[in-house]
Amino acid sequence: MSLSPEAVATLSKVSTGTITTVLLKKGLRNVWMRGAKPLRPGLPRLVGPAFTLRFVPAREDLATPESWSSPISTRTAIEAMPAGCICVTDAMGITDAGIFGDILCARMVKRGVAALITDGVVRDVEGVLGTNLPVWCDGFAAPPSVAGLTFVGWGEPIGCGGVAVFPNDIVVADQDGAVLIPQALLDHVLAEGPEQERMEAWIVNEVNNGAALPGLYPMNAETKARYAASKK
Repeated sequence: MSLSPEAVATLSKVSTGTITTVLLKKGLRNVWMRGAKPLRPGLPRLVGPAFTLRFVPAREDLATPESWSSPISTRTAIEAMPAGCICVTDAMGITDAGIFGDILCARMVKRGVAALITDGVVRDVEGVLGTNLPVWCDGFAAPPSVAGLTFVGWGEPIGCGGVAVFPNDIVVADQDGAVLIPQALLDHVLAEGPEQERMEAWIVNEVNNGAALPGLYPMNAETKARYAASKK
């Protein structure tokens, strides 16, 4: 799935917090990926379709350095990543084995991958930061992936940070973390997200001008009328 430039531009102006509110109103409560935090401060908000990778617990006969040369390997998976995708990796929250290091992240940059998001950790953190690949993860560790994980595939449904992620679902990541937009609800978020942002910006302005919260947030009928008038 490719996102239109217009969709990317719209979602780039909608915070992950706003997206969770919009999806909550549709009954979705579990779209924020636990453990996926920005590796460095100040990363821009990024938007892209999910390219999924999956690890399972390490098994000694499979999780070996030799497995890195297997056709089913993270190396092969990276070569399948399309430009503009966001790599979302299920590491089961394991934080004592880094799923990627600087070499793999550098190759992802060359492939045009927009970002890496995982509920696990990376290794070679200084080198990873040097690649300038935007990363959301749960920290860093020195041991390689095979010390705690077995890579089993890509392009299938995964769980990342307790969230079900299907290939080509839409991911938005900013300083509050990473959230998922199901493909079927993309148009809804594109329509409602910007309006939610406008409304909340108006409320913030009211607060800064001294307004009290009761009747303002959430809005009562009188406040809704004033807000509607402000848009004319």
